[in-house]
Amino acid sequence: MKRRKLLRRLALLSTTGLLLVLALPGLAFAQDGPSTADLSLAMDTMWVIIAACLVLFMQAGFAMLEVGFSRMKNVGSVVAKILVNLAIAALLFWAVGFALAFGTGNAIIGTQGWFLAVSPGQVNDVYAGLSWTQVPLSAKFLFQVAFCAVSLAIVWGTMLERTKFAVYVVFAVVFAGLIYPMVGHWIWGGGWLTELGMQDFAGSTVVHLSGAMAALAGTLLLGPRLGKYDDDGRPVNIPGHNMPLAVLGVLILWIGWWGFNPGSTMAAVPDIADIALTTNLAAAAGVLGAMGMSYMYRRNVDVGMGGNGAIAALVAITAPSAFVAPWASIVIGFVAGVIMYATLVYVDKIGVDDPLGAIAAHGMGGIWGTLSCGLFTTPALAAVGEPGLFYGGGFYQLGIQALGIVAAGGFVFTASLAVFATLKATIGIRVKPEQELDGLDIHEHGVFGYPDLVATDHQNGNGQISDSLEGVTEGTT
Repeated sequence: MKRRKLLRRLALLSTTGLLLVLALPGLAFAQDGPSTADLSLAMDTMWVIIAACLVLFMQAGFAMLEVGFSRMKNVGSVVAKILVNLAIAALLFWAVGFALAFGTGNAIIGTQGWFLAVSPGQVNDVYAGLSWTQVPLSAKFLFQVAFCAVSLAIVWGTMLERTKFAVYVVFAVVFAGLIYPMVGHWIWGGGWLTELGMQDFAGSTVVHLSGAMAALAGTLLLGPRLGKYDDDGRPVNIPGHNMPLAVLGVLILWIGWWGFNPGSTMAAVPDIADIALTTNLAAAAGVLGAMGMSYMYRRNVDVGMGGNGAIAALVAITAPSAFVAPWASIVIGFVAGVIMYATLVYVDKIGVDDPLGAIAAHGMGGIWGTLSCGLFTTPALAAVGEPGLFYGGGFYQLGIQALGIVAAGGFVFTASLAVFATLKATIGIRVKPEQELDGLDIHEHGVFGYPDLVATDHQNGNGQISDSLEGVTEGTT
């Protein structure tokens, strides 16, 4: 009997000991594991990196859009320019641009934080413009440099098929290293427009209007493509070679905008779903607005116009995407599509050759989107500034938005005009007429984007483009 009791006690002690041994690792993990705050920061960081990847992938969208709207003899130049400008933006924004935009400084420019050379404990003090988000500095930079690259990509859509490659390189250095960061500091980095309460959640003005105004400055000095206007000054249609590629570019940009706008929360918060919704609704409305204008004006449904309508609407909703109700985003997007179409027709008639429609889509879309904050911002969502006019906020916010447009747009246009004028007076900004006729691929890069379809008849001495597929490139001279 005593022996049985002893065996039971030994069995109980053994079982208890075994359970304790098995439980110890779990207890240790529970004690030393990540806290809720650590997990939240990790999720925020992961979201910002994913959003940065989506925005960076928009470069592929710009590449396909520009390739589709270009003639075959220039497509190699397009992709080379996209690649090189992305590389320049990445390096210049790392070295000086990020510090100028978000570094602690004065009302005009940041003066600290060069080369991201900051100890972890000083990040919020040095980069006060982004101290509201606690994700690591590298995540902040990667997201913002993708924005800078988008703004730079906008510039070149208007200058396709006739610009020297060296001009792209030099202007990219100045734009990514100085012009874009200054506007970013004014509105996002704690500058004077920040203090006034200007609303530009994800960059209708900072990113898109800046790119469009630089594009306008360059295009005015560059002049139209050969053959764009007849002897009477009437515009001649020079179609791109591949509409499916252009539409693919639009769709890539559309998807990229789901990182562009929702990612600007810089945190994995429930609001990102609402921002994605307003973004998507605006884009859809923009397609219908532009296509409707095309049908009313020319009695056809222009696919290219529909794509530009989507882009204009996405540009427009970029500023108010976090501040407006879904119904307002539809209005904003539809009006953006209409304005884009009217602007594109107008600039074409007055002699401004914009092959991509970037001035209309990003310029007027950016202006309208920035102003729409002063009209449609709801009191519940007005995290910055005041509610819009339609919600009883009065004209104050609308006035601040208009001031920001004039100041930022005027500065970028003037600074860009000075840079392009200097380049024109020194190295020149336009290729020779015979090079433009042959195409930039062969003269700037030594190869064709489509070597099997396009050939240059140098042997005959005429230097003219010939197509092995007759009629492939309508409008090619």
